[in-house]
Amino acid sequence: MIYLDDQMRQLLDTAMDDRCTCLLGTADKDGRPQISMKGSVMVFDRQNLAYWERAKRSALGNVSDNPHVVIFYRNSPLRITWRFHGTATVYEAGAIRNNVMHRTVQAELDRDPDRLGAAVLVRVEKITDLAGNILQEH
Repeated sequence: MIYLDDQMRQLLDTAMDDRCTCLLGTADKDGRPQISMKGSVMVFDRQNLAYWERAKRSALGNVSDNPHVVIFYRNSPLRITWRFHGTATVYEAGAIRNNVMHRTVQAELDRDPDRLGAAVLVRVEKITDLAGNILQEH
């Protein structure tokens, strides 16, 4: 079972301020990879990550076509690296979208002044370290 703990919550919630912005790995329907920076990644609950998708470009299209993603977090000073592998779901409206928007770091919301973004929830299925060791698996 996946359990996103308090350390993960604290580090992900401050990742942008700590200059440890997460990377989102996606692939389109043909398998072509894409990497995007996501400054709004957060622990949504003990089994899900979330982020505010303000750009609505290739990453959103990829997630819609192929929901399998990986979120990469690295904090060099703390020597922590996590890869969160999971399945993404996009929320363009509703309670989950509003919850994620209200919890998104201000710097990301400032880049979306009209709040046109979408929430993306990532159901974490596996967490690995930089060496590929499985730390947790659903």
